[in-house]
Amino acid sequence: MKKDDSVSFNQSTLLPWIELRVAQQSSACYQAHSHDEFSFGIIDSGVADYQNRDNHYRISQGDLVTINPFDVHSCNPEPAETRHSAWSYRMLFVDAEKMGQVQQEVLPTQPGLYTPFTHDLERCDILQQQFNALFQALQLGASHLHAEVCLFEFIAGCFSSHQEKIPPSHQTHPCLAHVREKLLDQVNHNHHLQSLADTAGMSRYQLVRGFKSQFGLPPHAYLMDEKIKRAKQMLKSGQPISDIALQLGFSDQAHFQRQFKRKLAVTPKFYQSHFVPAGSSVK
Repeated sequence: MKKDDSVSFNQSTLLPWIELRVAQQSSACYQAHSHDEFSFGIIDSGVADYQNRDNHYRISQGDLVTINPFDVHSCNPEPAETRHSAWSYRMLFVDAEKMGQVQQEVLPTQPGLYTPFTHDLERCDILQQQFNALFQALQLGASHLHAEVCLFEFIAGCFSSHQEKIPPSHQTHPCLAHVREKLLDQVNHNHHLQSLADTAGMSRYQLVRGFKSQFGLPPHAYLMDEKIKRAKQMLKSGQPISDIALQLGFSDQAHFQRQFKRKLAVTPKFYQSHFVPAGSSVK
């Protein structure tokens, strides 16, 4: 049997109760079925017929599907006149019990194990951005904190886009200063959201919202911003790029280079070359 190279799967190493699926120009078709987990998917290209219970849609690039556990559904590329057309998409499969734990922190009240999502199709730019941020964080596997924050923001977005009542964030909270100090003191540490929430004495979701409200960025982004600030000074002092990546807690040198370029639009080596005398040894 010929292997289908158009589809790949992997389990998140950061949040091992989430499975990732990527399909590139796939023409595979599926019969109606269901999953034990929550499923979220975004269409990257092509057109497909999507049926979830009694609802039927024609979906295309940018559309985001939400499938609750045990919802019978099918999603197949729309057939062309002479052949099956191909489509590309990305999926996240999230354990239902873990999803319920996240929802308990996002929603003011939640009966039962978890709350099913009321909309099975989303066409919202903000949700698309949040899904893409979450998928990338899980796929790159660089930071546990980053992945957790992206997950909470995406799940909260799924509810708030339909006006479900979510508790307002705290504008100021003195305990958040302790979290900020912890991040600054342990800039090379692989922080977990639960540990930071324990420091602040609040839930993980309250921490994400409150920290962003008070300091302008969610915890993972604030930490990355601080890392880049320190990296600039270290580069100016002539330290080897590989040493800087290690000291600041990047997963590897490539991760450091990606994040630095994302912030400053230049590579660390290029930036350093403007401050370190010619002929100096820079790795």
